[in-house]
Amino acid sequence: MTAPTIALVLASASPARLATLRAAGVEPLVQVSRVDEHATLAAAEAVHGSLPPADVALLLARAKAEDVVHARTDADEPGSLVLGCDSVLELDGEVHGKPADAAEATSRWQQMRGRSGVLHTGHWLVDDRDTDDGGTQGVVGVTASTTVHFADLDDAEIEAYVATGEPLHVAGAFTLDGLGAPYVRAIEGDPSNVVGVSLPVLRELLAELHLPWRALRASAHPAKTD
Repeated sequence: MTAPTIALVLASASPARLATLRAAGVEPLVQVSRVDEHATLAAAEAVHGSLPPADVALLLARAKAEDVVHARTDADEPGSLVLGCDSVLELDGEVHGKPADAAEATSRWQQMRGRSGVLHTGHWLVDDRDTDDGGTQGVVGVTASTTVHFADLDDAEIEAYVATGEPLHVAGAFTLDGLGAPYVRAIEGDPSNVVGVSLPVLRELLAELHLPWRALRASAHPAKTD
């Protein structure tokens, strides 16, 4: 039986997430959310208190997906799934997203070198296909966590890596699929989760919505940015 083709909308500007999905045969539409991450987190913590790092990642992933769902219009791709993702690094129980500047990235690496952290990626998937009552078909979400073991960089290596600018644009100030790869000596868990979207987790979320992975793999939509 041939599964129906369903468009996936990626609520993220991350080129790494887009490349990961494309490598797995999925060509999503890209619609970047307008979520203010700091304000969203502050509002949640004002109500619930300090959140565990895994919950922070899921909160922000949900906010991004819901923002894009609410922003979509009748002119957008019908019958879509909207995926929000957010990644944070947990080190010593603290949450680390993208560093604000080179000084923070340098300090972060001085903390991380020779040690291990946990990269949490929240995934929030909304089945935005219409129902008889005008609602959505379903909503599912989960955080995936991968332990990352960092190499013991000296100060000169840290300075050279930060000078590339890459650490300023990624959660945890490192990449597994870019210039930071030589500085990750091992991981425990799903590598695609470290890149920013866990493909096995996305497949499991689809199954919760009674959709097969091949429904996404069959799609071929040109990426666009809004």
